Amino acid sequence: MILFFSVAVFLWLLDASLASEQSFDGVKTFFANPICQFIIWGSLAALAYHAVAGIRHLIMDFGLGEESFESGRVTAWIALVVAVVLIALVTGWVFLW
Repeated sequence: MILFFSVAVFLWLLDASLASEQSFDGVKTFFANPICQFIIWGSLAALAYHAVAGIRHLIMDFGLGEESFESGRVTAWIALVVAVVLIALVTGWVFLW
């Protein structure tokens, strides 16, 4: 549910940023607020984990990684590590750049 609303907000912000120079400046000041940055970071982190887990399940639908309980466990850990790396990149993008 969080992802549904956050994607809608992201699309609205994209539309606002492309409308005019003044609205772009408004979106830019919106992103400068630390509370907004934290909410955006949380939404992007959830989206990153959701995407990685979805790709894992897609791969498992092809029959890979579901031979045993142990292979499913390994792919879950791989998905978690990839998601953590993506979340670290998102953290740097939102808070540092």
